[in-house]
Amino acid sequence: MMTTEETKMPSQLDLTEIVKVLPHRYPFLLVDRITEVNLEEKYIVGKKNLTINEAFFQGHFPGNPIMPGVLIVEALAQTGGVYVHLQGYKKLAVLLNISNAKFRNPVYPGDTLTLRVEEKLLTNKGGKFQAFAYVGEKLATQAEVGFVFVDQESVKVKTDS
Repeated sequence: MMTTEETKMPSQLDLTEIVKVLPHRYPFLLVDRITEVNLEEKYIVGKKNLTINEAFFQGHFPGNPIMPGVLIVEALAQTGGVYVHLQGYKKLAVLLNISNAKFRNPVYPGDTLTLRVEEKLLTNKGGKFQAFAYVGEKLATQAEVGFVFVDQESVKVKTDS
């Protein structure tokens, strides 16, 4: 983990640090690394490297695989989840709504998805992000993502032991 000297806030996180923050695991963990965090300017940037071995490419679509748009939005939401954790919130950010989603360009195996999430609203109850996914310089997806905070215990599976 790299930190900025003035704030001691991480400026980059690798996968081992991301899994300490997010409850997602393969095949639903869709952020490989965080490359930039700027809490003063209220944004975070993550990356997802895509290979043909991703489970969703096997059926979406055989012979012409593209990443499902809903999973791009999920990757953006997960990046936002890391952001709110770095802001000091201890509750789990759960997807509440998606507005104004636009899917501009397809995402293929071999692409690296750059995930940029910008804070629009952040309260003790939840918030809203403006989110953008790029492949290189090309905008692939944009959406407004709303979330609500919940206690982590409320989403754990209860078992009878």
